[in-house]
Order: sequence, then structure tokens, then C-alpha cells
Amino acid sequence: MVAPLVLVGTRDEDGALDLAPKHMAMPIGWQNYFGFVCTPRHSTYHNAKHYGTFTVSYPKPDQVLMTSLTASMRCDKPGHKPILDQLETISSDIVDGIFLKESYLYLECNLERIIDGFGTNSLIIGEVIAAYVHKDALRTSEGDHQSLLYNSPLLAFLPPDRFASIRETLAFPFPAKFNK
Repeated sequence: MVAPLVLVGTRDEDGALDLAPKHMAMPIGWQNYFGFVCTPRHSTYHNAKHYGTFTVSYPKPDQVLMTSLTASMRCDKPGHKPILDQLETISSDIVDGIFLKESYLYLECNLERIIDGFGTNSLIIGEVIAAYVHKDALRTSEGDHQSLLYNSPLLAFLPPDRFASIRETLAFPFPAKFNK
């Protein structure tokens, strides 16, 4: 399976900001909804539920090490994850959160709902209330999509322990008169 690798940003109940990597993450439908899979065993689940908001950063492939390190454990200080002190982050504009600086896409979300019951996992869905794209990754109708991806590759996760930089693609051969 190929999946995006994103960082979900939340605020802990003690007030500390947090980023956590998630790979089961995707748009939900054609409107402005985004979802990711999490477990009630993780603080991200409880943080999103408590505050009702979260952010999403789509890191670039050259940010994979820092993205991985956000999975580090917290230290003795409640809610504090020392690695976050080493990351370059920026504040979100609308919701109370942060993004990994220089990611190619940022989303600010209000919690829409949490659907429990997928074994030990849950689906957390947010309504996207703001989105920002890095200028180098902005797709335009008149632009060359292959050149855009080559120059601004996407970070992909291949569970359980591999990642890839996607910079070459092919046009999909849709049937004539195909509509979504």
C-alpha cells in the first residue's frame, strides 16, 4: 500500500503543542473534509476530541527524518516532546496549532466527528477551514504537472517501514466521456 505521510498537530490537555506522524490519512469526499486513522491509546485522539481542532502538514521528502522523530516519546515533563524544540514550525492562522515549516501543504481543521470501532482504531474527520500550499507545489491549469512533481516531489509511506519520494508519474488512461 502507498500512503501519504502527514503530521497531525494538536494541543495536549496540559497546553503543549504536539505533532504526530500519520499515514492512514486522506481527503474524505469531494468537499472540504479530511480524515486520519488514530487510536484512543494515542494522545492525538484525545487532543483532537478535547480541543475540537487539528492541523495537518504534508512534509517534503527531505523532511522525512524530522517527520519520523515526531513519533518520539514524551519526556518526564508532562506533555513535552523534546524533539519539537528542534523542529522549525510555524503557527496556524485560525485554529490553535502549528505546522512543520516548509511542508508543501497545510490544512487547518475543525473536528467534524470521531468514528470509533474499527478494531482498536478510530477515524477522526475534520472540516478543512483553511488550506495553504507552498508556492513551489502549487498546481495550475496551465502548468506542466510532471515538471511540478519532478521539482516538488511528494513524500509517500509504504507500511510498515519504507518511504518514497514520488517525482515521476504517468497520465491515467480514463475512458472517453468519464466523469467523477
